Amino acid sequence: MPNIEVGEIFTISDENNEEQEVEVLGVMTIDDADYVAVGFVEDIRQEEEEDIDIFFLKVDEDGDFSAIESDEEFDKVSATFDEMMDEEMEDA
Repeated sequence: MPNIEVGEIFTISDENNEEQEVEVLGVMTIDDADYVAVGFVEDIRQEEEEDIDIFFLKVDEDGDFSAIESDEEFDKVSATFDEMMDEEMEDA
């Protein structure tokens, strides 16, 4: 995986070609595939304690992002991210 780090901010385009800034919240490798968890910068920067929407993107060998294609793959990535966050909370 290209060097993608937690806290990195980049711009993605949605289905309407509107650009959104997202921040990397987590990086993980599952079954030899790389993924990032991202949230919209605007949501993360708000001082409120509301839940933010987290999105998972698959990273290809060139560093390009794509959507996760199946519910099974999404569930696996989501569970891994939740475990990773739980471990970080325990270590804090």
